[in-house]
Amino acid sequence: MEASAAPVFGRTVEWEVSPGLVDYPGAVSRMERLAASVARSEHPEQVWLLEHPPLYTAGTSARDEHLLDPGRFPVFRTGRGGQFTYHGPGQRVAYVMLDLNRRGRDVRAFVRMLEDWLIRTLADIDITAESRDGRIGLWVQRPKAPAGVEDKIAAIGIRLHRWVSFHGISLNVAADLAHYSGIVACGSVSHGVTSLRELGSTVSMAEVDTILRRQFEAVFGPTIHMATARP
Repeated sequence: MEASAAPVFGRTVEWEVSPGLVDYPGAVSRMERLAASVARSEHPEQVWLLEHPPLYTAGTSARDEHLLDPGRFPVFRTGRGGQFTYHGPGQRVAYVMLDLNRRGRDVRAFVRMLEDWLIRTLADIDITAESRDGRIGLWVQRPKAPAGVEDKIAAIGIRLHRWVSFHGISLNVAADLAHYSGIVACGSVSHGVTSLRELGSTVSMAEVDTILRRQFEAVFGPTIHMATARP
C-alpha cells in the first residue's frame, strides 16, 4: 500500500496568542517541534504571540562580559542570532515559524520584512521607528535628545531549520526597563532601550496584538486566528 502524501497547506498563517506567562524552555521546545513540522509540510506556518517571565537569553554572538548581573534572572543560551536580550512581562514576543522555501530563500530580505512589519506596527501607534545598518532591531529617537541618540524598542533574532524560521521578534509595550540593567542589551553600550509606555503611549497589549496582526498580513499575507494554547 502506498504511503499517504503529506498534506499541502495554503499560504494562510496560523495566528495564536497565549495568555499569562509562558516559560522559556517550554516555548523553545514547542517552537522547535512546530518548525520541524512545517519543514515536513505537516503543519501550517504559524505566528505565536506570548509573554515570558523575567529572563535573559544569549544569542550565538553573546559575549560573557555583557552579562552584568548573572544571578538576577535565569539565563538561557539559545541558537538564535544576536547577543544578550531580555524578555519579561509587558513585552510582546512573537515567535515566527515561516517557510522560506515558499517565500524565497533570502535571509536578509526576510529580516527586512520583519523590520517592515514592526515599523508599520509602530507607525500605527504614531511612533517613528527605523532600522540601522550594523544594529539589529528597531530604533527610535530619544525624546528631547540630540540627533542620533536613539533607544531600541524592538529586537529581532531568528534561527532557521531546513529554511523554516523560528524565534522571531520582541516589542517593548510596558516592560520594566530597569530589568535591562543586568545585561549589555544586544551588545550596544552607547544606546539605551525604551518602550511604548515610556514614549507616552497608553496602547494596551491587546491593541498592540490587533495592530501586529493587521500589519503582518500587509507584509506576509493572510492569517487565521487559532485558539489560545500553551506549550
